[in-house]
Amino acid sequence: MHARHLAYWGKIKIALAVMPAALLAACVTPQDNNALNKPAQSATAPVAVKAQVLTPEQSALRVLTAQQDRLYNVAAPLLTANAQLCRGNARNLLGFTAKNKYSYPSEFADAAQSLGFDDRLQVTGVLPGSGAAKSGVQRGDVLMAVADKPLQQGPDAERQAANLLGPLVTGRAPVKLTLLRNKAQQTAIVPLTLACAFSIELGNADNVNTYADGRRVLITRGMMNFARTDEELAYLIAKDMAHNSLGHAIRQRMVATTGSVIDNLMRARPDPTAAAGTGGIRPYPQDLDAAADNLALYMLVRAGYGIDGYAAFWQRLATQYPVSVPSGYTALHPGTAYRMTAIDKSVQALKAKQAAGKPLTP
Repeated sequence: MHARHLAYWGKIKIALAVMPAALLAACVTPQDNNALNKPAQSATAPVAVKAQVLTPEQSALRVLTAQQDRLYNVAAPLLTANAQLCRGNARNLLGFTAKNKYSYPSEFADAAQSLGFDDRLQVTGVLPGSGAAKSGVQRGDVLMAVADKPLQQGPDAERQAANLLGPLVTGRAPVKLTLLRNKAQQTAIVPLTLACAFSIELGNADNVNTYADGRRVLITRGMMNFARTDEELAYLIAKDMAHNSLGHAIRQRMVATTGSVIDNLMRARPDPTAAAGTGGIRPYPQDLDAAADNLALYMLVRAGYGIDGYAAFWQRLATQYPVSVPSGYTALHPGTAYRMTAIDKSVQALKAKQAAGKPLTP
């Protein structure tokens, strides 16, 4: 795991896998989020209870975690089902994230503590279908030790956990975790899961765009809001995973430029001048974009997503945010008409393979 991996509101780093770029699973609070607004019930009659009033920081943190939940849960099957299609970008992972109160920027420290975080690393998300899920790791579990080595607590806990886990996932042996659940110690023997080694990031910006720098996929807050369904969000993630798998940022010589845009949009307060216009990123040639669409369609089907609305989604996006919107998606992906024709051909070829029972590979 990359020791300085950042997430949306600052240094929200990862502890689910140990590889240079890894999926962040869901980040959620360890308590019942719905309980705050539920009235207490008695045996005879309901009793009115004043709902808890959240601070602005608590509300913001809850919005953040809800957005991250949606992003990572949608990304999970795309990453675990497509290791074969990610070429040289597949790595072993355990399949969980863990955070403590220091995982959040200082302005959210009190809010994080009020939601149940302390100095110890606590599991905040488990990747469906991963070794962690199969071995019974649960949200809210406190990480006590890895391979019988105690885990550090405090501000440096995530980095130290990453250093400890790093060598363990390069092999094939399951990893032993010692967990604390409901004040009782638990042991989980976690098998490794081979998955696409792309981190999926949430961008702190309202422009409707996505970015891929070869190892990361970033979906802006504005694009998250544009995607009406989880399936549409999956289209976006798969498309940029495909760009990464095909090495398009390298071919475009845009790795450093795109990476700097992603770094900026992952900050708590991005520099608006650095993100203006296209951010210096050259638009994708239509043939590269069509190749990414083709691979993305296979990734989606292998992950269990439907593709019948794929072309219509991109057409709607191009219509609402045309090339003339410099900070929008179509400005970087201008070949809409060419893509629509290529997508239709790709869908027909893919469905023919499905009907014939052939392997779902491009």
